[in-house]
Amino acid sequence: MKINWFTVIAQLVNFLILVWLMKRFLYKPILNAIDEREKKIAGLLADAENKKAIAEKEQADFKQKNEQFNQEKKGLMDKAITDTDEERKKLMETVRNEAVALSTKQENSLKEMYEHLNRDILQKTQKEVFAISRKALTDLASVSLEEQSVNLLIKRLNELGEDDKNKFIASFKSGPNPVLVQSAFALLPKQQTEIQQSVKDILGTDTQFQFSITPETISGIELSANGLKLSWSISGYLNALEKSITELIKENSKLKPGMKAEPEKN
Repeated sequence: MKINWFTVIAQLVNFLILVWLMKRFLYKPILNAIDEREKKIAGLLADAENKKAIAEKEQADFKQKNEQFNQEKKGLMDKAITDTDEERKKLMETVRNEAVALSTKQENSLKEMYEHLNRDILQKTQKEVFAISRKALTDLASVSLEEQSVNLLIKRLNELGEDDKNKFIASFKSGPNPVLVQSAFALLPKQQTEIQQSVKDILGTDTQFQFSITPETISGIELSANGLKLSWSISGYLNALEKSITELIKENSKLKPGMKAEPEKN
């Protein structure tokens, strides 16, 4: 079989023309479209990556801010709890101090009221004892309480022992002050003379006297010379009675609640 070279060459030329035409008008636009498509996809992917990075960054920022907010919230809660505890402690301390102050004030008030009551009772007792003693002596012995007080003081002066006399003489010589005689009542001239004579018998010499009235000495009389005192009064007995009663009250106050003082055994 003979080859028709003209036909072969013509077909080859036609094929090359076809290839060029296809490349020119078919493959190249398709390839360009594919390139554009790829570029567009790459751009979309890049944009998506950017948006993803932005989203991740925003998510990280949100997480960080959330953690920071939680830390701040915890700090605020801790601070609020601490402040509340401190305020509670301050309030408790204030209430405790006010309670102590109130208790002290009440205690002082009760103590002051107790002292006033004791003083009122003592004064009333002194007055009552004074009145009873005056009436009893007047009724029984026909002698006044004042006169008996002077007689008892003179009796004490006359019955002083040697040691007491020496002390009295030494006290009298220790200063220039006169012998002071204080009484709750006015002394009669005769009573003043008797006291002066008793003192002269002890001192062995005349001396100056100063007589004064002191109502605080309940139905009593007191003689003093430069600090040394010799006296007799109902208030002295009452003071001793008051001291004894006060000691008894203190002793009973030491008993615990619910306990009773045991009676004395004979």
